[in-house]
Amino acid sequence: MARVSGVLIDIDGVLTVSWQPLPGTVAALQRLRAAALPLALVTNTTSRTRTSIAAALAGAGFPVTAADILTAPVIAAAYLRERYPGARCLLLNSGDIVEDLADVTLARDGHAVDVVLIGGAGPEFSYQALNTAFGHLQRGATLVAMHRGLYWRTSEGLQLDSGAFVAGLEQAAGTKAEVVGKPAPAFYATALAHLGAAAAGTVMVGDDIENDVLAAQRQGLTGVLVKTGKYLPRALDNASGNPDHILSSFADLPVLLDQLS
Repeated sequence: MARVSGVLIDIDGVLTVSWQPLPGTVAALQRLRAAALPLALVTNTTSRTRTSIAAALAGAGFPVTAADILTAPVIAAAYLRERYPGARCLLLNSGDIVEDLADVTLARDGHAVDVVLIGGAGPEFSYQALNTAFGHLQRGATLVAMHRGLYWRTSEGLQLDSGAFVAGLEQAAGTKAEVVGKPAPAFYATALAHLGAAAAGTVMVGDDIENDVLAAQRQGLTGVLVKTGKYLPRALDNASGNPDHILSSFADLPVLLDQLS
């Protein structure tokens, strides 16, 4: 694995589905650890903190800690601290991620809002909640989205995600969301800095051809698409480019990395 200096790995749909390990993924990650290969798990998941994610993965046998995980909320917090210090943020998200939004000021009901911050979709995305967000955007608030994924796979099948609502808010309010999670270039830059690796020697493994794989390739990384999770055959037909590599699953990654070395 000498030519590969680091690996970025999506979690949902690549290592797990509904937090249950996909076949062979635990053993494959153990092989990467045994090779002392720098790696990070990068995810747009917004339903859990990275501490909670690490606990769930470790409990399933994956050799990871919270320090190995970069989430969209963590990236969003850093983005807001840099671009909008002190901004009052209306958070619309399914799941408790306050722990990962360090130093972000969350606005209380009825108070002024500077930033509408959109996380992952769920029951919280009611008409009332979306209409409240729309009202703040009309009054000049900035729209920041942790990601714009349209759907993800669970044990019950594909589920609608917040990208559909972000697009609706953009059109209704006549604004454009600032996206901080994958596929934003800043997300990959932060992940590479976390690894201490150069883009040219880093592999990105994901089940989303556009937001994981092709977005990483545009930043100079090697993209690997796995046919698990949200992968659908038609995704290749409609994609804006071609993955560098396609694997049946993450379980096949160690063999590919050996070939690349």
